[in-house]
Amino acid sequence: MRDQSVGIRNNTHIDTRREERSFAHLHVHTEYSLLDGASRIKELVRRTKELGMDAVAMTDHGVMYGAVRFYKEAKAQGVHPIIGCEVYLAPGMRQERTEVDGTRYYHLILLAENETGYRNLVQLVSLANTEGYYYKPRVDKELLRKYHEGLIALSACVAGEIPQAILRRNNAKADALICEYVEIFGQKNFFLEIQDHGLPEEKTVNRALRDLAVKHGIGLVATNDVHYVHADDSEFHDILLCVQMGRTINDPDRMRFSGPDYYLKSEAEMTALFADYPGAIENTAKIAERCQVNFTFGELQLPFYPIPENFATDDDYLRALCEERISVRYPNVTEEIRARMDYELDVIHGMGYASYFLIVWDFIAYAREHGVAVGPGRGSGAGSIVAYLLGITNIDPLPYALLFERFLNPERVSMPDIDIDFDDINRGRVISYVKERYGEDHIAQIATFGTMGAKGAIRDVGRVLEMSFGEVSNITKLIPTELNITLDRALKESADFRRIYDGDESVRRVIDLARRIEGLPRNISIHAAGVVIAKNPLASQVPVWVSEGTLVTEFDKDDVEALGLLKMDFLGLRTLTIISDTVNHIRASHGIDLDVDQIPLIDEKTARMLCDGDTGAVFQMESAGMTNLVKDIQPQGFVDLIPTVALYRPGPLGMVADFIDGLHGKKEVVYMHPLLEPILKETFGVVLYQEQVMQIVQVLAGFSLGQADLLRRAMGKKKHDLLMAQKEIFLQGCEKNGIEAALANHIFDLLTHFADYGFNKSHSAAYALLAWQTAYLKAHYPVEFMAGVLTSIMDKTDKIPVYIQLCRRMGIKILPPDINSSTASFRIEDGAIRFGLAAVRNVGENAIVSMERVRAEGGKFRSLVDFCVRVDLRTVNKRAIESLIKCGAFDSIGMERNQMLAALDAAIQDAARRQHDLLSGQGGLFGEETIEEVQQIRIAEDVPPSTARERLAWEKEATGFYITGHPLDDYRETLSALCSIGEIPHAVRKDRQLVRIGGILTSTKRFTTKKGDTMLFAEIEDFSGKIEVTVFPRVFYAHVSDLEQDRIIVVQGRVDTTGDEPKLLADEIWRMSEYRASFYLIPPRDTDRRALWNEMRTLFAAHHGEHPVYVRSDGRWRQLETRHWIDGSAAVRRELTQLMGESAVKIR
Repeated sequence: MRDQSVGIRNNTHIDTRREERSFAHLHVHTEYSLLDGASRIKELVRRTKELGMDAVAMTDHGVMYGAVRFYKEAKAQGVHPIIGCEVYLAPGMRQERTEVDGTRYYHLILLAENETGYRNLVQLVSLANTEGYYYKPRVDKELLRKYHEGLIALSACVAGEIPQAILRRNNAKADALICEYVEIFGQKNFFLEIQDHGLPEEKTVNRALRDLAVKHGIGLVATNDVHYVHADDSEFHDILLCVQMGRTINDPDRMRFSGPDYYLKSEAEMTALFADYPGAIENTAKIAERCQVNFTFGELQLPFYPIPENFATDDDYLRALCEERISVRYPNVTEEIRARMDYELDVIHGMGYASYFLIVWDFIAYAREHGVAVGPGRGSGAGSIVAYLLGITNIDPLPYALLFERFLNPERVSMPDIDIDFDDINRGRVISYVKERYGEDHIAQIATFGTMGAKGAIRDVGRVLEMSFGEVSNITKLIPTELNITLDRALKESADFRRIYDGDESVRRVIDLARRIEGLPRNISIHAAGVVIAKNPLASQVPVWVSEGTLVTEFDKDDVEALGLLKMDFLGLRTLTIISDTVNHIRASHGIDLDVDQIPLIDEKTARMLCDGDTGAVFQMESAGMTNLVKDIQPQGFVDLIPTVALYRPGPLGMVADFIDGLHGKKEVVYMHPLLEPILKETFGVVLYQEQVMQIVQVLAGFSLGQADLLRRAMGKKKHDLLMAQKEIFLQGCEKNGIEAALANHIFDLLTHFADYGFNKSHSAAYALLAWQTAYLKAHYPVEFMAGVLTSIMDKTDKIPVYIQLCRRMGIKILPPDINSSTASFRIEDGAIRFGLAAVRNVGENAIVSMERVRAEGGKFRSLVDFCVRVDLRTVNKRAIESLIKCGAFDSIGMERNQMLAALDAAIQDAARRQHDLLSGQGGLFGEETIEEVQQIRIAEDVPPSTARERLAWEKEATGFYITGHPLDDYRETLSALCSIGEIPHAVRKDRQLVRIGGILTSTKRFTTKKGDTMLFAEIEDFSGKIEVTVFPRVFYAHVSDLEQDRIIVVQGRVDTTGDEPKLLADEIWRMSEYRASFYLIPPRDTDRRALWNEMRTLFAAHHGEHPVYVRSDGRWRQLETRHWIDGSAAVRRELTQLMGESAVKIR
């Protein structure tokens, strides 16, 4: 009978060849016993088969993270998988967070015999997490009694409850425990487990267990506590343990295993070890034979959507909803529109996905009705007219030729995948609604596993082996900075990395050990967006744990989907919050209810802003590379942004240039066949979208769009046999359409090449719409838009300075925080943006709520004393008030910052006294205003006012950035000639590239080298960002007086791109006040040199100054005499560019 829980089925048929096996490993820890088990699943299964064993168990510590992967791999290699877990057993009740006789938990092996056992094992592991967590997830005997059916239990290693009783010489308790376990599991389902890794304790336990087995008629089972696959893996397993514990290899107090015996031993080795224990080997095979759990993959387990009573089926209700909305979306319903809707509904019905669409429609409708911003679409879902009619997406697929088959292919049964963007503030409300709708125990977020990357593995091993930071850095910096780079690939691709590997034995050891741990799971966390919605309570289907009150699956997204559970991505998109906040600001400032879904998709002001490269804060458009692409494309409306989004990514050489040249008529577009023109005309002959690949195959070879999608996928995966079979069908189809074989072959090969780079047009269109909406808001409502942007990044102190500078470039005034005007977020005030109080350090949410409430009840604060008297000083404490004073929030009450800081203690004491007097019914001797006046006058006489530089430093201290100005304001012209720090990640093309930057030193830390020399690690920031600078001894000693915090300097150095973030290795340093940028001029080749020189001399004379000038002559740079040096002003730059051309003038 088919099991009702996810992915499990009975299997009563037993393979006869299994009768021959006489041993199976039943106690095995894989890589999913995180940083403890070192047995990679693939290698574990391969070795099991190699040793002639046809079954193996997985029993990770307290978890089942890898169960599905283990099962799949074992089946793929023809090995019988046994699903189990080494659970932690509480010494008392699981809810009790205490130790008993010094024990927090015991160990117990549980193996699933059948579907019921698997389901019960999942329940136990889940409840151990949700109810029994104390250092480890723990079950107790109450749970074992309730969920014992279908489980086979082994008494575990020496950490088991029975072995511990034996070691404590409590034989009576050991007897009683055996009786208790037999009573729980049954005589045939409980076994006494013996192990031998050479430990004296094991010898003692094994002899006692042998006697107890005879006494109670219980079977013995021989196991090895497998933690790694091969005997010679013990060293790297030891390293792994050190990584887990944060210890070094020579730490005498660290945890370590007793020897190298915790590997996957052969049957012969195990038989020899346990020759004196009759039946212990044979019982393992008998247990393995009994354990018959099989997963079912690909069967969709959709939750039940509660449809209204007057509809017979989900499909009827879905069609009714579409019919109801079609005239709303399309005032003129054409035959094409209705045919597309009917076709999609037929496919959805045939694939059984009506319920899926209803579930998504329902929670998106809830979001829209409750003010939660929803994105226009994401991914291939934007290609569905049904999704558009239901409001799941907000982009019409018909005018943009978006294909339904790219989303849902009737010829490939797979789960539809609609990822939904919600505003990042209210995303949680939608998840809460779904929990309420389907039941909290039916909803979970999804686990994801962090793995050890190449550089991280080197760092971990280096630290464990007690290598210095510098030694480790010298190795990691030679690993190419590529996504998903592996150490094996690095050894092939980097000659320098290979050289140190071959030439230094200690380095080779580090790298070899790192290769062993590279790729192993390091930690479990929660997928940023994934949510599972289940038909039945999740804890009966997949193991779960709890994070902040929410269930989380122990399986990752791939395993969850493989089991047929409904997975959706609920993404929090900051841009939607910005749009929502901007619309609210527009309503408050202008009285306009703007609907961003109704803005014009062609707009001259928006287009002009984008074409000028003013893309800051525009969704997807603000990086330097994208800004240049936008300027090259010169978009006139939304439709031009669709290819812009798609083009900005790695692609074939010349693809972007071909598109742009075709767009602007600089190049004749040639199509390889006339049938391609209608498909590729919009992209000027460039195969840009995945949908175009599908259409080309459909038109040339007669494929259905479903078949075309299958071919597109095969091209992307590069599976040779599958691709060749598809190619044959393609060539036959082309032949029927009269296309020559040579041309057909050429087109197929080109399509296969482009499949690596093809972009999903549906996704591009949806995100282009968001880009257009943000651009429109920025162009027409700049103050409101930037207020929304700043509020959205209040918790990102590295971003706010960038956008404050953008506001200043846009002519928007930024007002400091103010106790009488500011709210928590950034707000509009008289055409300027007032800083939000939530951005001020030490001022918590409760403090802001308290201030706003008091201000609303009693009016504006008149003075520092008035403020201290009226607010609750337990909520708005002294640290909070100091931060508010330092950032300028009290400036409006007319008292100077330094004087207020000096008066604060007295003000707080006075306020406390007066609050006490008011509570006790006593009035003060003087009136309130008189006290404030006397105190302010007295302080003013004693304390000097703060300087402008001090005020900026305080603003930085209190908020993380400068508000009323910037220490670099006087150096803007100098900085404009230097490389912007924020652009370094985009501008630097290679490791150790030379750059010159300027900024203020925000932190400095001196470090003594092994040779006793001093070097410096510093952080320097400009208007666009910050970067770490390493100053080695030679440079440090030459410029020591300039390397103090808050010094403003220019640094020339080489960019180190080998770490997670780029760093600068300083070569030369100047004080910015003394720095003079040099001008490098390259005279055009086709110009009259004499006439040009005369004009240049005239220009130099008009702008004489201290900036050196170099001219390129005969392939060499020649420095001009000082009388030809210039002043470096914006005017001279402009005139030089007009005279010689933009590319001829370089400033550094």
